[in-house]
Amino acid sequence: MARIAGIDIPRNKHIVISLTYIFGIGRPTAAKILTSLGIDPARKTSDLTEDEIIKIREYIDANIKVEGDLRREVSQSIKRLIEINSYRGIRHKRNLPVRGQRTHTNARTRKGRRPSVGIKKKTTATVK
Repeated sequence: MARIAGIDIPRNKHIVISLTYIFGIGRPTAAKILTSLGIDPARKTSDLTEDEIIKIREYIDANIKVEGDLRREVSQSIKRLIEINSYRGIRHKRNLPVRGQRTHTNARTRKGRRPSVGIKKKTTATVK
């Protein structure tokens, strides 16, 4: 496995798909990286030479913010929003959708399981 930005990228996939396993690199960014380096996006990761892998690694380190740095920056941005008590910060603090989605119905992914209301235990009938 090739190791780029601290991530083992899969060997049996095309390199343009393998690069998307790195946090902060999507398909368009991966395609841009490969075209600027002159590497065919349709090649498998296992077919790349060591020199090409080193070129990719150096390009990502120099030009793109990925993994730990990017995660840190995102979390700091969210903390800043919470500290200044902006609307978005309040939504983050309360674990509600941040980008204007409705919450009357849906939003279960963000809000969590529905609280149970009015459930009683079944009583077993006793025979006399």
